[in-house]
Amino acid sequence: MGNVTSKAKFLLAASLRLREAYNELSQRLQAPPGIPVPNPNLPFWTVPPSLISSEGAPLPEHADIVVIGSGITGTSVVYNLLERSYGVKVVMLEARDVCSGATARNGGHANPPLYHDYSELKEKYGESTAKMMVKFRLSHLQEMKHIAESEDLLKESQVRDTVHVDVFTCPKTFAEAKETLMKWKADMPDESSTFGYCEREDAITRFSLSESTVGCIFGSGGALHPYRLVTSILTKLLDRHSDTFHIATQTPCTAITGPTTSSPYYSAITPRGTVTAAHIIHATNGWSSHLLEPMRTKIVPVRGTMSAQRPGTSLSASTSDGCRSFVFYRGTSGYDYLTQLPAGEHELMFGGGWAQSCDNNLPDIGITDDSTFSFASASHLAGALPLYFGANHWGGEAVPAGEQDAHWGTGRTKAQWSGILGISTDNLPWVGRLPAIVAGRVPPPAVPSAVSEKGAGGLAPSGEWIAAGYSGEGMVHAWMSGKAVAYMLLGRENELTDWFPDILRVTEKRWKKATVDDLLARFL
Repeated sequence: MGNVTSKAKFLLAASLRLREAYNELSQRLQAPPGIPVPNPNLPFWTVPPSLISSEGAPLPEHADIVVIGSGITGTSVVYNLLERSYGVKVVMLEARDVCSGATARNGGHANPPLYHDYSELKEKYGESTAKMMVKFRLSHLQEMKHIAESEDLLKESQVRDTVHVDVFTCPKTFAEAKETLMKWKADMPDESSTFGYCEREDAITRFSLSESTVGCIFGSGGALHPYRLVTSILTKLLDRHSDTFHIATQTPCTAITGPTTSSPYYSAITPRGTVTAAHIIHATNGWSSHLLEPMRTKIVPVRGTMSAQRPGTSLSASTSDGCRSFVFYRGTSGYDYLTQLPAGEHELMFGGGWAQSCDNNLPDIGITDDSTFSFASASHLAGALPLYFGANHWGGEAVPAGEQDAHWGTGRTKAQWSGILGISTDNLPWVGRLPAIVAGRVPPPAVPSAVSEKGAGGLAPSGEWIAAGYSGEGMVHAWMSGKAVAYMLLGRENELTDWFPDILRVTEKRWKKATVDDLLARFL
């Protein structure tokens, strides 16, 4: 009888604890994200800062398009608009410095989930759509390499191919991964031709890993310096389109209003004044629902943690000085990700610690303060790398090379910082024109545009647009999502058919169907 009573008490306590966690998460998800805090911690990527980091153009009274956010999404939209149109006037609003949000705070990975998601996408959306989604993700590295090359930015941006390695320490998880890999390879042999797997002994030897490794899946991957890519492109655009493109930093958009009797345009309200425009583009990812209240539980902000670390003395050669990237899977308890810089001290850009990033057993969901980071997550990242590679492969601790920047630590961990991700409730990015019910505003009437698209007419009818909700995979979703929005604005919908997955479009039906309970189920 005592055992039955104890079990009942345990189940009751567990039930109450789960309810408490659910209620706390629900409260966080309903809270507005606000605007980015003015005192974020310092990402390793942003030192030294770009010459345009504090670009402070006077705020014009009117523009054709207002882009909110200066990360990779906003940059893609502007680049693809300006390079394909004549005379379009664009103002980019940034709450802090240029590219100071998630783009400058991530791991620099361009390694999309491919075999990981393919079977689920196929089951849910059909084989054709699943294949298009995989190709869409794969297209990002090639597109960014092409742009970096054509703009003479390969050195600054460090866009490069890697051998990507998924490392497994759990036999069950590795077996499941191999099964999903083979299903994907059967359906997409060309795209998966570089992918394979190796068992424990081969994996440890080939990739210099620890004895806890049970196996690896490897294939083509990529990496880049996201901050340098974005700020370098924006620098060129400011020079190339000095009369029609302006960036206003330290200028958060605090509200948007629709047309009035005195103006047929949207009004983007900031502390420095108001800009009217026929089009508003939301490129703020985790902060999207600050201005789009109906998206409050569709794109959820989550705080992640990153670090820059010096490699062990035996590790640098084995990781090929920036030509490998890794994801380490710890069973069902999360994963960590790693790239190595090809220059300098060949720093290891190491992020993750998701399962350890908990407060009251909850991840950092609904948190938009990137002035601090999770102590538990940071502690995990500070100690995990020698364990992943093993003492023999890691070697001794590296001695700092040359004169040291006062910003950084002199031990293994040079820097740690946080960034705000935008997690999509239905696990897919939200891209395209916002229906009025989703924007929370009625669009202005069609306004004649003097803008001429190269080889075509003017801009699309007035409206609000979005590309956001990348769920931690911005480097393989953001650029092409921004490009798709630019094409939609330019009336080039017919050119999206071959490469843009329609499942990413914002529709009223999708908006109604996406529920926060699906997201909560992933974490509770």
